[in-house]
Amino acid sequence: MRHGSRAVAALIAAPVLLAATPPAAGGGKVSMEVTGLRNAKGQVLACLTAQPKAFPDCSKDPAARTAIVPAAGTVRIEFGHVPAGRYAISLIHDENGNRKMDMAIMMPKEGYGFSRNAPVSFGPPKFAKAAFDVTGGDVVQQAKMRYLL
Repeated sequence: MRHGSRAVAALIAAPVLLAATPPAAGGGKVSMEVTGLRNAKGQVLACLTAQPKAFPDCSKDPAARTAIVPAAGTVRIEFGHVPAGRYAISLIHDENGNRKMDMAIMMPKEGYGFSRNAPVSFGPPKFAKAAFDVTGGDVVQQAKMRYLL
């Protein structure tokens, strides 16, 4: 899994865009339920983007929405109302609270996850594997946090 420090830094450096967004026709509220955290240390960093080239690195999408929530056994992340479209979410369990993915010989030491529980092999999944549609109603995605070390 390659989660370059630049991508992770961008994920958490972007402003948290959880303020109420006026409803738009055809959109819906998006939230993410995350299970499988191995402990309640630190925080969960989340990023929602509609741009395939910006996944999982939200710094490439000025319209991306990010969130940071305290870690717990199960966490719920609210992204608010988003316009209709196709989106993907990336997650990091930042156990030590340093706002970056800690690595050990190019392998993540902390947990990670993606919308649709997209499979991982030799790097993060492509946008298409994690993407889901928002077409006119609330959407709740579910993901289980994964750990390699």
